[in-house]
Amino acid sequence: MTRRPTGGTDGTTAARPVVLGVVGVDGTESGFRAVDWAADEAALHALPLRLVYASRQERHEDPVLSLGHPAAEQLPADDAVAAAAERAALRHPDLDISTQVLGDDPTTALLRESAYASAVVIGTARDQGALTGLLPGPVGSIGPAVAARAECPVIVVRGDRAALAATHERILLGVGAAPQGAEAVRWAVREAAARDCALEAVHARHHEHRAPAGPHGALPEEALPYEALTDEVAGHPTVRVRRATVDGAAHKVLVHRSAAADLLVIGGHRRAVHLGPRLGRVAHAALEHAECPVVVVPLG
Repeated sequence: MTRRPTGGTDGTTAARPVVLGVVGVDGTESGFRAVDWAADEAALHALPLRLVYASRQERHEDPVLSLGHPAAEQLPADDAVAAAAERAALRHPDLDISTQVLGDDPTTALLRESAYASAVVIGTARDQGALTGLLPGPVGSIGPAVAARAECPVIVVRGDRAALAATHERILLGVGAAPQGAEAVRWAVREAAARDCALEAVHARHHEHRAPAGPHGALPEEALPYEALTDEVAGHPTVRVRRATVDGAAHKVLVHRSAAADLLVIGGHRRAVHLGPRLGRVAHAALEHAECPVVVVPLG
């Protein structure tokens, strides 16, 4: 697959780095997959890469405990970021890489970084589970917590080798009915242009919200919420777009289709609750169960 460097995914933040939260770097393929993905993304868009390791234990010089990983498997913080930086540099020798170890909890640190980043990348070592028990319940990843409040897109790196190696050559975009999702559309189209790959835009809806079908059972084109996509694709004529409107719950449809995608892009609907902002059902399900990396783009 041909990849063309660009000036920044959103067209306005070329100087802003891709920020990777270095969590769970243990010298294994699983531990380093987020490093590889973030390095590839930074190189693809000709952006700097910033590696951040955050832990409250750093304030007390205690052994570093990364969320969801046994202490025995962890490298000390300085060694972890050094190993990650070395791996990224070997993968992309011309990449501008910086590192920092912070004495703060990972969520707080990455939220702060999001104000100055083009994207925040987070790895996960969670196994892909069945699509059950989505909400409510405890979440074993900082991804949803950061994505619910970040000021830039948040990317959680997950999925099988095919998705992580971008061999599907397809980006999956969840298209909602709300017009404020235009920023997610813009992000997906420009990412597809940079990767020189296809873009599949999927709108899922329950049968009770379905418009009357046209001839041969086809859904009327005017009922499809693709106006923002059409406008954005006009500026990137080389992007191959496939539109699909399907019946079903959006969180299930997108998770199912993520098995054939290299990247799932969705807008981050946020719900105000007494504990602070929380992601909507679709974004939460994608971050926990998708079979490829997931990008949550803030709405509004």
